[in-house]
Amino acid sequence: MQNRIAVLVALAGVALLLGLSAPVRAGGADGPSAKEAQAVLAKAMNFLKSRQTADGAWAPKVAGPGVTALVVAGLVKNGVSPNDPTVARGLKYLEQNIQKDGGVYSKFLANYTTSVAIMAFQESNKDGKYDGVLKNAAKFLKGIQFDEHNSDEKDKKFGGFSYDGKKAPDMSNSAFALEALLAAGLPKDDPAVQKALKFMSRCQNLKGEFNDQPFAQKVAQDDVGGFVYVPDLEDKRHVTAAGGLRSLGGMTYGGLKSFLYAGVSKDDPRVKAAVNWVRRHYTLEENPGMGQAGLYYYYQTFGKAMQAWGEDPFADADGNAHPWRRELFDALKKRQQADGSWRNDGDKTFGEAQPELATAFAILSLSYCEVTKR
Repeated sequence: MQNRIAVLVALAGVALLLGLSAPVRAGGADGPSAKEAQAVLAKAMNFLKSRQTADGAWAPKVAGPGVTALVVAGLVKNGVSPNDPTVARGLKYLEQNIQKDGGVYSKFLANYTTSVAIMAFQESNKDGKYDGVLKNAAKFLKGIQFDEHNSDEKDKKFGGFSYDGKKAPDMSNSAFALEALLAAGLPKDDPAVQKALKFMSRCQNLKGEFNDQPFAQKVAQDDVGGFVYVPDLEDKRHVTAAGGLRSLGGMTYGGLKSFLYAGVSKDDPRVKAAVNWVRRHYTLEENPGMGQAGLYYYYQTFGKAMQAWGEDPFADADGNAHPWRRELFDALKKRQQADGSWRNDGDKTFGEAQPELATAFAILSLSYCEVTKR
């Protein structure tokens, strides 16, 4: 039960912007070679094969079809064929979890598991095999979004997504859902996409026209531009000494990639502020604001956001140029266990002590490391 509760939280030019003007110092090679990446992936594949259940799942008792979807998406994004026996069994298991309402879930985590299942099906959608599945799953997600049917546009919940459409929405659920809706084929101007962006803007520590919440008036300077988990001062875990809410690494990269995926301009003040938060807090040693908790969740949002932003190398606030693909790969490689897995021992917040979950996030992160995958 404790592991299940933990996973509920998880499945959670180089010109400097806004006045930063330090000189850029050269970095090293941009990313690992295909040979290097494949060696790491091969070890991970051996572990995953050893942990796949007879019906094709990974950790089904912990997260229903959620971990399975992450594994399938990660493997296919790394070049493994949907026809590979391991992947094919995983896809069959996901198909068996498609509900009559279009969602892909078992007993819990309906938003998370449907969202990551959409990613897996979209990556594996050869010859339109999953077109209908994707359409129905997107319809399900739109049906559990907080909108004019169950909240007022001025309400901080408006546009957000929660675990099930009933509990309060949060930044993590919303980022996964938005990515899934776009992957399923929704246009960027779809009302559901625009509503989600409205909620996410209220999650950003940025005072102004996009965030009318009280905490945005009390942002510590170092938090400006970052994203919070929930836009609510009742979330006492993240209240700052100034009376605002603390910015978190995983949420900030999730917010940045969401804006960019949805077509928000790189010149938009929200994007500029988020990128400058990243410049000030660039690291692959921890999940900023959370320490080691959710490290592999953080890595996959880091990879997605960095690829979408497209700055290679990436300049931090001190002017250091980071070959981020190489640095992400090195961070993953040095943490891989002898059996090919990754695990985050002691992580009770995101559930990454479960090696199947940590490994799923790790291989998804790995798919953003190679230059050829851009």
